[in-house]
Amino acid sequence: MDNLPIIGITMGDPAGIGPEVIVKALNKRWLTDSFHPLIIGNLHLLSKAAKDLGCDLEFSEISSAQDARVNRISVFDMGNLNPENVEHGKISADCGRASVEWILEAGRMALNGEIDAIATAPIHKEAAQLAGYKDIGHMELLQKLSGAKEVATMLTAGNLRVVHLTTHRSLAKAVEFVRRENVLAKIELTYNSFREWGFSDPRIAVAALNPHGGDGGLIGREEIEEISPAVNDALKLGINVTGPIPADSVFPQAINDNYDVVVVLYHDQGHIPIKVKDFEGSISINLGFPFTRTSVDHGTAFDIAGKGIADATGMIKTLEATAFIANTGNLPSE
Repeated sequence: MDNLPIIGITMGDPAGIGPEVIVKALNKRWLTDSFHPLIIGNLHLLSKAAKDLGCDLEFSEISSAQDARVNRISVFDMGNLNPENVEHGKISADCGRASVEWILEAGRMALNGEIDAIATAPIHKEAAQLAGYKDIGHMELLQKLSGAKEVATMLTAGNLRVVHLTTHRSLAKAVEFVRRENVLAKIELTYNSFREWGFSDPRIAVAALNPHGGDGGLIGREEIEEISPAVNDALKLGINVTGPIPADSVFPQAINDNYDVVVVLYHDQGHIPIKVKDFEGSISINLGFPFTRTSVDHGTAFDIAGKGIADATGMIKTLEATAFIANTGNLPSE
């Protein structure tokens, strides 16, 4: 029996493109040379997706994660969804409930050491809310399950990496969160995570919040009162950090290899440069969990679900990165 890692792959909202991109990715047979895939989802819908796409995949239903080592593609079906109730592109409480339960089961497996990492297909937040869940994001769900204190979302596209101070907050609420202690906590989390991933002295940049970095306080004082003090605090801790750097300058600098990672202050500040650099191939990696969790960096795409035209590049890149981390303990350089 080999020592390849078992990667738990959650199917996402079954009414979206999750089953399709998983099938398309795993149909690339070279992809699974470095890990054992264990899909946590609905066996019938996966088999149907494979048939509809003309993919000759054999799924093995298992009752224990350890059994994933003896199959090419294993499926853990919790029996929590009637596939006849699933309609492509339709928001459904049944689909929302099942997608969240698959995430929580994957988290439980990871915490128990039954799987070595988690890669997730997208869920639909409205569907999860209809199912009665208040924590409707992967990170929030897994943070509560694991008890992790400080977590963050990092997006990667090639050598551009961004760690978010906040993600799913309104811009007004995100600005309120730009406080010295919060910025310092994210810098420390980023530093510690990159050290764990094999960077001996990670080079961290912190983006400014305001245009031109606030122009000396003329168009905003957050840089003076909150961000610069946090950066100075981090420097005193021995962290190699620079900032605040105006957002229209820091990303080209990072792409040119001046920095290993940029700490950004709100959702779109990080998402826009990542999506511009590689819209289809960008992926998400969480910081702060006691296990590896990665994700595609796209949504459920209800408008094209079931049509067979979804691009699986994001899922392929996600699984490649997850396998690399699980096998080496390091972050991919590209």
